[in-house]
Amino acid sequence: MSKILIRNAVKRYGDHTVIPNLNLEIKDGELFTLLGPSGCGKTTLLRMIAGFNSIEGGEIYFNDTRINDMDPSRRNIGMVFQNYAIFPHLTVGDNVAFGLKNRKLEKEKIQVLTKQYLELMQIAEYAARMPNQLSGGQQQRIALARALVISPDVLLMDEPLSNLDAKLRLEMRSVIRHTQKSVGITTVYVTHDQEEAMAISDTIAVMDAGIIQHVGTPKDIYQRPKNLFVANFIGRTNIVPARIEQNTLVFPSGYRIKLEQLKQIEDQEVQCSIRPEEFVISKQGDEGIHGIVKEYSYLGLNTHYAVETQG
Repeated sequence: MSKILIRNAVKRYGDHTVIPNLNLEIKDGELFTLLGPSGCGKTTLLRMIAGFNSIEGGEIYFNDTRINDMDPSRRNIGMVFQNYAIFPHLTVGDNVAFGLKNRKLEKEKIQVLTKQYLELMQIAEYAARMPNQLSGGQQQRIALARALVISPDVLLMDEPLSNLDAKLRLEMRSVIRHTQKSVGITTVYVTHDQEEAMAISDTIAVMDAGIIQHVGTPKDIYQRPKNLFVANFIGRTNIVPARIEQNTLVFPSGYRIKLEQLKQIEDQEVQCSIRPEEFVISKQGDEGIHGIVKEYSYLGLNTHYAVETQG
């Protein structure tokens, strides 16, 4: 397994800089997710790690080995793509064994390892079938088994669940997390789905316009976002203007909350990010932020309310 160190990485397309001076450290054995909106540079960065994209500046290391100019075939990576990229003319078993045969391992060892990873991914019973006879979730299991069977140092996953329906995404989310922990492989995972990232990751890097906005655990990023972009991008939140006055948060309506942790902060105008679950609803009373419910959406487990506040 490998830790990944990225120092001052730069990616340009002509005169356009896509990733400017990016620094990142991914620990050995962790599931690290690059999360952000479309066009933020997350897949570009993944392809730089894989060796599919050139690097115009900076350095990338696997452990102590600089890999900038190393051919992708020599980086010992496993790759799982959005479109599965499994071979339609090969059986499930032959798909999983493909990388082992390419490395010219002994026939008996190929059989043992192929069986081991078919069983790990719970697709052993389909070994003789063709991929088009399986569901999307089962095909993604084939792709994951094929990526892992070669014992890579790093596993790279580029939006692997985006082609699956909602129920299968939930199922495969659990499969990926369980498998990654069982194998203990360093994994870099790309997605634009915040819930998916929160569910499977040890660490998340939130990206925007080629710049990393926040690196932290899912809990840290959700509860203590570093800026308004992260607060708005991760989950639902309410951005409410207020003012700090002598360690007291004062809202436009006049509602005041005294917070001891504000003692060291100068009086200033601020924006407060308040998660929906942090509100306590009261039908009457003088304190609080007054508002009128304008509409609601019933979602089964939750109900979302749109509230027009006063002041």
